[in-house]
Amino acid sequence: MADQFETIFVGLDAPASVHFAITPSNSVNLATVPRAIFCQVGGTVVIRDKAGTNLSYTLTAGAILPFRGVRILATGTTGTYYGWT
Repeated sequence: MADQFETIFVGLDAPASVHFAITPSNSVNLATVPRAIFCQVGGTVVIRDKAGTNLSYTLTAGAILPFRGVRILATGTTGTYYGWT
């Protein structure tokens, strides 16, 4: 899994330059770790972090979640989400 921000700890002030549709999966990590998740259609997104912890977030359309999850789980996820890098 590519993580182009792994060594950057502060200062992600510039806008993202690449975006991709997120396809939730219970078994496959994201190909690229996003620097943020954009909610296109509101719902609940279940995110796995790099430690393996899954948590759900309820987001409204237009919300930006500045979290760098490694997987978006299909179980429990509703709505439409895009990754920004």
